[in-house]
Amino acid sequence: MKKTEECALKLSSLSIYKGILKRSVPGLFLNLLKQIDSSPSEFLSAWGDFFSLLCEKGCQDGLCTYMTKAALYDENSFSKAAARGQLSSVPKSIISAVERDIAIITECSMLSPKEIINDYRYKADIYSIVTTLPQWGCGEPLWQMADLDKAVERSAEFYRKNGCGMFARYKAFIWRDGGIHPVLHPDSITLEDLKGYSYARNLVINNTLAFLNNQSANNCLLYGDKGTGKSSTVKAILNEYFTKGLRVVEMPKERICDFPLLVDKIAMVPMKFILYIDDLSFQTQDDNYTALKAVLEGGLASRPENTLIYATSNRRHIVKETFADREGGELNRNDQMQESLSLADRFGLSVNFSAPSKQDYLDIVKAIADQRGVDMEQSELFTKAESWALERGGRSARCARQFVDSLFVDKE
Repeated sequence: MKKTEECALKLSSLSIYKGILKRSVPGLFLNLLKQIDSSPSEFLSAWGDFFSLLCEKGCQDGLCTYMTKAALYDENSFSKAAARGQLSSVPKSIISAVERDIAIITECSMLSPKEIINDYRYKADIYSIVTTLPQWGCGEPLWQMADLDKAVERSAEFYRKNGCGMFARYKAFIWRDGGIHPVLHPDSITLEDLKGYSYARNLVINNTLAFLNNQSANNCLLYGDKGTGKSSTVKAILNEYFTKGLRVVEMPKERICDFPLLVDKIAMVPMKFILYIDDLSFQTQDDNYTALKAVLEGGLASRPENTLIYATSNRRHIVKETFADREGGELNRNDQMQESLSLADRFGLSVNFSAPSKQDYLDIVKAIADQRGVDMEQSELFTKAESWALERGGRSARCARQFVDSLFVDKE
């Protein structure tokens, strides 16, 4: 049996890691191997499709690296059990299947383009063409799978620390259409990029660290004026601590009723999740208002231990309240008012990000300008910064950043 033909059969026989064949590169690689006895047009077409995809994925110099990475990030019975720290309960039959699959993936992805061409049935008929075909490099397997004797142990350790599947590959997610979807290009802002509000921000950071260290932590409401860095704080905390197992799932406020569905999907994942609700506010006490109250405290669908809720809002009490509400149509007016305030009170930690004073605003401008290497006299910098804020109707951290950004635009 030809080596190429043997590899095609072996890849087709994958069991635990069979899911990698649904991914584009492994799938087209297997398809190419299956064309070893096909007509020249089918073989050449499969070759062109495969090499084009390799270039698109940026792995034309490391097929084996890509294939073993696809295996490492695959979500299957072994990776899920290892991620939960339950490797000792995994049957020996599954461990043996894992060892076999890793050996097959490594062996087959090291098959060189020349070996495939040499095994092609009609290579003599199209010799002038096959000798000019573009060739890829095999590279090396990921270190977790490079030593077959230690591959299971090393992979299990990776899953235990990083989770499995998309939760190991990505750090930010969004709840949409009844499922958790990865954010492919999350905001890269860091804590170092954020200036001012150190006291407020440290409250959120310390709460998050307690959460990551399995200590008591609270659901958190970040409230205050627009542009003060509430949302940026949550994003920067994710970027700072995702290597410690932190993940963020953004949940649109209109889908809060889906909370039980969401927690069912992450309750057994060995990561720490912040369920993030941005710009939270309600015009009235609608169904989502009631659902969020139950989520925070009092609902049958309890919040799992690996989950906290962080919400941002421009309103301290979240629900818009009018004088008519104060006067009320209910006989027990105080009960109506307490109902409106009860949602915000269910956040164990409420952190205020208020509009900065003039001096605080200028301090933020100075810190950002220094970080970005702005060469300007301080008096001139402050005069222009204050003028910029007045033109935009108020001072804020966002306004300060936009002003410094404008200095670089003016230079271009």
